Amino acid sequence: MSAQKLLERTFNFAEGELLLINKPYKWTSFDVVGKIRNSLKPLKLKVGHAGTLDPLATGLLILCTGKLTKQIDTFQAEDKEYTGTMILGATTPSFDMETVVDQEYPLTNLTEEAIYAAAAPFTGDIQQYPPAHSAVKVNGERLYVKARRGEEQELRLRFVSVPVFEITRIALPEVDFRIVCSKGTYIRSLVSDFGKHLENGAYLSKLTRTRSGNFFLEDAFEVTDLVEYLKNKREAAAAEQADTNIQ
Repeated sequence: MSAQKLLERTFNFAEGELLLINKPYKWTSFDVVGKIRNSLKPLKLKVGHAGTLDPLATGLLILCTGKLTKQIDTFQAEDKEYTGTMILGATTPSFDMETVVDQEYPLTNLTEEAIYAAAAPFTGDIQQYPPAHSAVKVNGERLYVKARRGEEQELRLRFVSVPVFEITRIALPEVDFRIVCSKGTYIRSLVSDFGKHLENGAYLSKLTRTRSGNFFLEDAFEVTDLVEYLKNKREAAAAEQADTNIQ
C-alpha cells in the first residue's frame, strides 16, 4: 500500500487497529512489533502480531493494537497463502538459507514430470515435524536455541492441512511454488519432505506470505512508511499543543 493511502486513514490505536504490514527480509516478527510499538509512544498500548514469519521470510504480517489484541487468536487461526522458491539438489540443517549446505545430490535423475507429481502427496491433510531450527518451545525454550547449541531434541508430529500445493516454475535447481495451508504449517519442513520424496534434497530459499484469511499483501503498509506517518502525527500533535500553551 502506498504512503498516500496512509494519509487517507484515520486511526484509533487505543480502541484497536488491525494493521497489515509487509515484513522486511531478515526482520523478525517481533522486530516489526517493537518498531510500531515504539512509534506509538508515549501511548502505552498493547501491540501484537497474528502469526509469526521467519526472519528470512517476507510478506503479510497482521498487527493488532489496543483492545483488538484480544482477537489475535481469531486472526491467527485463519488459513495462509505463500509463494516461494526451493532449491533442489541440496539440504541445510535449518531447511532454509539460515545455515550452510550440509549435503548435495545430483539433479540428473530429476524430471519435470516427477517434480510436478511430487506435490500431490503433500496436498490435503498431512503430518509433519517442525524444523529443529524453529520457534517451537520445548520445556520453555525455543528449539532454535537448543539447535544452535548442538542439542538434539525429539520432535513431535503435527497434523496440518495443505489445500493447495502448486508448482509454478521449474528452472533447476530452483523450483517456485504456491501453497495454501492451515495455521502452524512449516513450509520449510514441507520443502525438506518434498526433497526426500524425490529421493533428493531440498531447502527453502525464498518465502513470501501473500494472504492471511481475508487479508492480502497488496493492501499492506511498508514499515518505513507507517513509522514516518506516526512520527509526523506525533510532531504535528506536539506543535499544536505548543501553540495552545502559548495562547
